[in-house]
Amino acid sequence: MSTKLHSTGVVLGYRRSKATQYPNISLVKIEGVATREDSTFYIGKRVCLARRVKKSPKNPSGHKLIWGKISKSHGSSGVVQARFPRNLPPKAMGAKVRVMLFPSAI
Repeated sequence: MSTKLHSTGVVLGYRRSKATQYPNISLVKIEGVATREDSTFYIGKRVCLARRVKKSPKNPSGHKLIWGKISKSHGSSGVVQARFPRNLPPKAMGAKVRVMLFPSAI
């Protein structure tokens, strides 16, 4: 019996207005979350984007993990805002992310 420690999500893009975009805040749509009330459970949870990179002696696995944190909800359709220490690259738009179910207050 296995327990699932993450939910999947998709990076929609950067937070933006009509004239300005904010690349330090990424919008993430989490699978199974449809309302703002559902998205409040995920606030404070960790987000992980796994990318393939060139193998090197410093990184023999060929994978790079970018960790972030969900900061708040965005709109009424269950989309959340996530902050990463370094901005996500534009190539990450449309990429799948893992939303970890920890840390938990339950």
